[in-house]
Amino acid sequence: MFPVRFAYPLMLDIVDRPIVIVGGGAVARRKVMGLLDAGAKRIRVVATEFHPELPRSIERITGRYEPAHLDGAQLIFATTDSAEVNEQVVRDAHSRGIWVNRSDEGESIAASGDFTTPAVHRQGEVIVTVSAGSPALAAALRDRLSEKLDRRYVKMADAMLTLRPAIRDSGIAAHRRAAIFRDLATDEAIAVLHADGIEQLREWILARYPELTLMR
Repeated sequence: MFPVRFAYPLMLDIVDRPIVIVGGGAVARRKVMGLLDAGAKRIRVVATEFHPELPRSIERITGRYEPAHLDGAQLIFATTDSAEVNEQVVRDAHSRGIWVNRSDEGESIAASGDFTTPAVHRQGEVIVTVSAGSPALAAALRDRLSEKLDRRYVKMADAMLTLRPAIRDSGIAAHRRAAIFRDLATDEAIAVLHADGIEQLREWILARYPELTLMR
């Protein structure tokens, strides 16, 4: 039995990473929008034509693909409608040791991409991603899961932007910090936040862990 490919999930910080997308059609536009949603600021698109809804703020290089277009890139997407061009992009990326995503289904394993992009649902600080062996099935599962997402968890995830740094930098022992984070993930904590807000949640956690002086 062959091992499953693309089986190790990651969440990447791409805010300041130079990213190159080869191809300017609908697939490229979807990639651009997903990258922008994730905070990417340095995106270069190489194509002979560009989708009319591609954001104007994105750097564009008009012309046929050349290996030099990958200069400085740390993440690459091959999204053209030409299997030959996509294969060349993948080979050039691999020769430079850069991770590359290939959107078409080429036959050459040697020119396959290094990662796939899952179906994504974002709400506040909660990101739900689904990979299911088929983009259509992954999207269907994502939509079903997003319908069932308890919005109180979204509220807690947003609150953690404030609470987590204070707890992390409090100077108390690691095992105590771990216990605090476990308590904040309980139904009781989530109910306090939902009913009374973050200040009441802060008091709730301080009553249990008075050594959190930085939170006062």
